[in-house]
Order: sequence, then C-alpha cells, then structure tokens
Amino acid sequence: MDYDNTNTGALFRAKERATDKHPEYTGTINVDGTEYWLSGWVKESKAGQKYFSLSVKPKDAKPEKSQTAAQKIEQMRDDIPFR
Repeated sequence: MDYDNTNTGALFRAKERATDKHPEYTGTINVDGTEYWLSGWVKESKAGQKYFSLSVKPKDAKPEKSQTAAQKIEQMRDDIPFR
C-alpha cells in the first residue's frame, strides 16, 4: 500500500538566503490533493512570542513574466483607442 500524503506537508531550513525577504524555511504541502509550495519565516510578536509566518503558492502556477520597457510601450499603444 502506498503512503497517502494528502493534507500533509513539511518545512526544511533554507540552505541559502540572498535577502531577509527570502524564506527561512521552504517545503511543500498537499491540501485536498493539490500540491503547494510552502514558505516560512520566524517572526516575533509584540508580546515577545516567536511564531511562523507562512505563505503558500500552487505548484502549477506559472511564473509571472516581466515585460521589457519596449513591450510595455507597445501594450500602451495597443490600449489607445484612437490611432
């Protein structure tokens, strides 16, 4: 019988962090059969308690393409109704 990892996940300490904005922990989580990337940061509350701040992103999400300046100008031209 295969292991069912539905509704489970794991976080591991990140090996490298270029900036403080990069997560301290990374991993994956499965929610109702959908896989997500999981990121975590150790934060401290005003009362001094440490906690994890978490972020999830679908694994199948396509990364956003950044447009070049020329592409942005062309997009603006296309949006002008009178040309």
